[in-house]
Amino acid sequence: MLEFLTNNYTWILVLILLINFSQRKIHDTNRKRTALIWMAAILLAYYLVVVVTAMFGPPWDLIGVFGGLAVMLACIIIFRRRVWPFTLHCNECHKRLKWEYIIGHDDCLCQDCHDKHHPEEAEARKERERQMELAKRPKEELLNESFSSAKTVDEIDWDIWEPNHRCVITYVEDGDRLLFIEKKRGMGSGYFNAPGGHIEEAETAMEAAVREVKEETGADISGLELRGTLHFQFSDGVRELGYVYFAKYEGGELAESDETRPFWVERSRIPYDNMWADDKLWLPQALGGRRFDAWFIFDDREMLDSKVCLLDDEEGDETPTVED
Repeated sequence: MLEFLTNNYTWILVLILLINFSQRKIHDTNRKRTALIWMAAILLAYYLVVVVTAMFGPPWDLIGVFGGLAVMLACIIIFRRRVWPFTLHCNECHKRLKWEYIIGHDDCLCQDCHDKHHPEEAEARKERERQMELAKRPKEELLNESFSSAKTVDEIDWDIWEPNHRCVITYVEDGDRLLFIEKKRGMGSGYFNAPGGHIEEAETAMEAAVREVKEETGADISGLELRGTLHFQFSDGVRELGYVYFAKYEGGELAESDETRPFWVERSRIPYDNMWADDKLWLPQALGGRRFDAWFIFDDREMLDSKVCLLDDEEGDETPTVED
């Protein structure tokens, strides 16, 4: 043992210093870092005694080895609390400690026990970990999550908001009548609405409006006019941008399909009670020929918040009108 200490003194000292350097990265480890410095100092004292006595030759070299050992053991005993604060098990729950907690964390507690005694510090650590995890996630995924969790229109930055669905809604006019459909299945099933649907790839919004009206009702239309845009954010992650058109009825026999049942409604009897909650906020304005932009937050079929702005046709200014 003595020969090992003497021959490997340098490597032992280097190992102690390396461990000491690694402790700098661990929070609340001053006591254990100081302990390693004490150990290095005691080892140095042992080595100095051995070297000095070896200069006098036998039998002083042998006396020096045992003397150095005695000095080292004496220092360890006298300064034992400073030299050896390390434990292999948690002082509270006695769970086996990880290497980081053996050489660091002066309280000699595992992470769970430490968190019990320092709840504020534990919360701060969890927040740091959460922020690190967020930093690893794609920006688009984080934006989608923030959009979906929004409860009010103002919580969303609409300048960076992008829809994952684009659709059209077309109100077909025939004198004092409007063409409606009853949705039989899919999103909004059971509700009354104007005919419409998703814009297909390589298709313009106006082309989609003509196609959807024909497919869902059998009617032919002309003179399409864009009256407004609808921005829908749903809590399930659906982000829908809708274009609202008005058109004239040009004939065609109404036909019921598996998805829709078309029917005519007088302007004075629009069934708002069985329509999406947002319709009554902007449809009366659109029927009056006004252009608008609107934003809505929905949780399934429940509207959480809304904002509707009328557009001045001449100046292009926005005038807020209805907010729910």
